[in-house]
Amino acid sequence: MPRYFLEVSYKGDNYSGFQVQENAITIQSEIEKAFKIFFRKHLTLTGSSRTDAGVHALQNFFHFDWEEEFQQKSIYNINSILPSDIVVKSVRLVKAEAHSRFSAVSREYKYFISFNKNPFMNDRAWLFPYQVNEELLHQAAAFIKENENFMSFSKQHTQVKTFHCQIEKSIWTRHEDSYIYTVKANRFLRGMVRALVSTMLQVARENISIQEFRTLLEGKIKASADFSAPAKGLFLTSVAFKEDIFL
Repeated sequence: MPRYFLEVSYKGDNYSGFQVQENAITIQSEIEKAFKIFFRKHLTLTGSSRTDAGVHALQNFFHFDWEEEFQQKSIYNINSILPSDIVVKSVRLVKAEAHSRFSAVSREYKYFISFNKNPFMNDRAWLFPYQVNEELLHQAAAFIKENENFMSFSKQHTQVKTFHCQIEKSIWTRHEDSYIYTVKANRFLRGMVRALVSTMLQVARENISIQEFRTLLEGKIKASADFSAPAKGLFLTSVAFKEDIFL
């Protein structure tokens, strides 16, 4: 049976996350519902990168098996049914063994912080009107690339076999009155990016030392990170696959 990757983009404000949950509206449940309305048959999607409630995505993926060739013109119809804050960007044929989660080689997130009140950023950035030490912020981001075990930066009661992540990119950039944190890795833990952001900001405000942050990263103390960064500032910006899985 042919297998397809479905590329999707969404604003997460109105949803209880990415994956189907009982008695909750999610990105997956809305897309499956739209397919059922248009095609009059049930579709089961398998997700790539789970995002929490309120988190946005410029690019995320599902895969699904379809009995016949998927007609590209159907994307228009599906998008007409979907809510305005979810869009199917593409549907591509892939190899039968391709998996939207396990075939991914990297994911990239961006977290947006605004230092001044801005009505156009209110639903997609964390308002953080405090003085920060930029040098400490950059130092903290650099330390993250040196680390592999992020147990202290994962929410509890998560069903993972390992807390190891290979960080490829970890940088802060300044854009007028805002900061953007970009992090790229082979995988991420539940709540990890938001924990990294809010804990680094504690360093930049000099509430904790850079050495304490490094010790926390290395898991040498029995403490957890700061998880106060709100979901609205977080965007999954890309999920990368090897090109040879696409047909």
